[in-house]
Amino acid sequence: MPGLYFEQFTIGQTFDHAIHRTITEADNVFFSALTHNPQPLHIDAEFSRKTEFGQPLVNSCLTLAFMVGISVGDTTVGTTVANLGWDEVRFPRPLFHGDTIRVETEVLELRDSKSRPDNGIVVFAHRAYNQHDELVGECKRSALMHRLPR
Repeated sequence: MPGLYFEQFTIGQTFDHAIHRTITEADNVFFSALTHNPQPLHIDAEFSRKTEFGQPLVNSCLTLAFMVGISVGDTTVGTTVANLGWDEVRFPRPLFHGDTIRVETEVLELRDSKSRPDNGIVVFAHRAYNQHDELVGECKRSALMHRLPR
């Protein structure tokens, strides 16, 4: 299903994304390896057992990737020009192997692009929750969007 065009978004519009994702040890280790992140908190179970968490933490960059990626199907697939940036990225609670996340997105802002009249800018708030409905990640994302075809 295609994403929405700039004119199809409204401020305050919310999406409760249907995709939920259980994060596995393989996801975390592969992502950490692919991104050259050797942090033992993510990839070393013995090291992690000795921390306050007692187990490996999910790489926060993976949390961010899932949080945004899960939102794409309902919002921007095929209708975005580019991501312009992420702001106010926060991870108030850790994620662990076996946790399942769900994501909500809210449209915070709509504005015309000053440099690209055929495009508009949408600012999204993405929020990820674990299976206990605890907030585990949030960010604002600015996306340069196509306008409706003429």
